[in-house]
Amino acid sequence: MVTTVRPPRGSNRSRIGAYVALTKPRIIELLLVTTVPTMVVAEQGMPSLWLMAATVLGGSLAAGGANAINMYVDRDIDALMERTKGRPLVTGEVTPKAALVFAITIEVLAFAWLWATVNLLSAALAVAACLFYVFVYTLWLKRSSSHNIVIGGAAGAVPVLIGWSAVTDSLGWAPVVLFAIIFIWTPPHFWALAIKYKDDYGRAKVPMLPVVESFRTVTNRIVGYTVVLFASTLVFVPVADMGAFYAVAAVVLGSVFLGLTIQLRRTESSKVAMRVFTFSISYITLLFGAMAADQLIRSGF
Repeated sequence: MVTTVRPPRGSNRSRIGAYVALTKPRIIELLLVTTVPTMVVAEQGMPSLWLMAATVLGGSLAAGGANAINMYVDRDIDALMERTKGRPLVTGEVTPKAALVFAITIEVLAFAWLWATVNLLSAALAVAACLFYVFVYTLWLKRSSSHNIVIGGAAGAVPVLIGWSAVTDSLGWAPVVLFAIIFIWTPPHFWALAIKYKDDYGRAKVPMLPVVESFRTVTNRIVGYTVVLFASTLVFVPVADMGAFYAVAAVVLGSVFLGLTIQLRRTESSKVAMRVFTFSISYITLLFGAMAADQLIRSGF
C-alpha cells in the first residue's frame, strides 16, 4: 500500500511567494501610503522620483525584515490562530532558520541602501523602528501586556519620520505631529480588528485589549483615541502650514471616523467593528492623500 503524504497547507505557493509573504506586504503597503505624502509635505511640492523610489525601496526592505522577524518569533502562536495558521513558517514552506537569515539580510540591505542613496538619518530611523518592533513589541509587550499595540504601534509611525528626513535630512515639529497621528490611529484601527479575532487571540494567550477587557471598555477607548486623533490632525494644520484642502478633508474624514466609532460603542457589534477597521484604512489613506494634494495644489504642480 502506498501512502500519500499531503503537502502542508499553502505549499502550492511558490518559494518566492512564501518569502514575500514573510514580509507582510499588505502592512508594508499601508506604511508606504504614509511615507510618500509625507515627503511631498516636507518638500512642499513634488520630490524627485529617484528620491521617492529610493526611500520607498529602503523603507519596504526595513519593514519587511522586521515583519519577517516577527513571524519567526511568533510562529508558535501563529499556528494556534485561524487568521495566521496559513503563514509560511506554520505551513513549513520556509524553515525558521531560513526565515531569520532572510529577515536579517534584508534589514542589513535596507540600512546600507538608505545610507547610500538617501541619508544616514533615514537609515538609522529605519533600523531603530525594526529594533523597537522586534524587541519592545514582539518579544516583550505582545504576550505580556494589553498595552502591547499602544506602545508597540510606535514602530509603525516611524515611516513618516523616514519620509520627512529623506527630504530634509532633519526632523522638526511637523514630522513629530505626523508621528503622533499614526501612533494614535493605530490602537483604534487594530482594536477594531482584534474584536473580530478575540477568540483567536484568547486561544493563543495574547492579551489584546478585547481579550482582557469588556466590549464597553474597548469601545470607550476606541472612541477616546479617535477623538484625540481628530484633534491631532487639526493641530497639523498650523504646525505644517497646511491649506484649506487638507483642513476640510481632515474635518470630514475625522467626523466620519468618529461617527463610526460612536456607532460601534452604541451597538457593540462585531460587524460594526469590522466597518470601523475597514474605514480606518481608507481614512489614513485619504488623509495622507489630502496632505499631498494640498501641497501640490499650493505649489502649482
